[in-house]
Amino acid sequence: MLERLNEAMEHIERHLDRPVGTGELARIAMTSDHHFRRMFSTLAGMPLSEYLRRRRLTVAGAEVLAGERTLLDIAMRYGYCSGEAFARAFRGLHGVGPGEARRTGAALRSQPRMTFRLVVEGSSTMEYRIVAKKEFRVVGKKARVPLVYEGANPAIVEFVKGLGTEMVQRIHALSDQDPEGIVAVCDGLDPNRAEGTELDYYHAVVTNAPVPPDMDTLTVPPGAWGVFTNTGPYPQALQTLWADIFAQWFPSNPYRSRPGPEILRTRMAPDGTTATSELWIPVERTPV
Repeated sequence: MLERLNEAMEHIERHLDRPVGTGELARIAMTSDHHFRRMFSTLAGMPLSEYLRRRRLTVAGAEVLAGERTLLDIAMRYGYCSGEAFARAFRGLHGVGPGEARRTGAALRSQPRMTFRLVVEGSSTMEYRIVAKKEFRVVGKKARVPLVYEGANPAIVEFVKGLGTEMVQRIHALSDQDPEGIVAVCDGLDPNRAEGTELDYYHAVVTNAPVPPDMDTLTVPPGAWGVFTNTGPYPQALQTLWADIFAQWFPSNPYRSRPGPEILRTRMAPDGTTATSELWIPVERTPV
């Protein structure tokens, strides 16, 4: 998988002067559009669209300093419809406008070309199982919150605090299948998964029980799930697990991610510093 991903990265480099679609890159990597976006954003630490923007402006910066083309020619070459749009984007990355950069020979910033490799440390074992589930419902209370990659999500913390003990107990009583008890469910994420983009967060249970009129519901179609478990400092160990699934498990196993909600079951230790986390990721077999 990583070899094919690097072939897609090489394709980007050869075509920085024209639009490159995610579907095009996914075909080179021999995976789905959805999985390619997920893999890239996890491994690169940024959305694909942001990487493309930075690489184009990096190469454009070298052309600006070379002085062989007009600034408008460079703008058009790298996909900007006007000199003004190019100047705004250029300043956003380099901290200086293209005209000033050319006149003064200013120092510019660079987005290095990315390649990916698998680092095997052997320091831990990832526990997982594959579960096939029939259609089920996620039932509880929903909020629209921003995506946060590190640390606690303040919007989620405030949302859960505001639910009240009685509502949480009512939600918990509806649980009737695995994963049992209260779970955190994330759905409707932006395809690029850029930090700060919004998603639907459910403080809920997995159930097929009747839905109370004052609760929100999400119907989930049948499919396979990769279920990953770890124990450690919370939330750091969980966030490391999420990254390791895409950086290590997917490249080493015949599965890819598929569209669907991500489900997290967390059980805190009595002292509140560590937790056992069970992360459910929708998966499908990679076509042979």
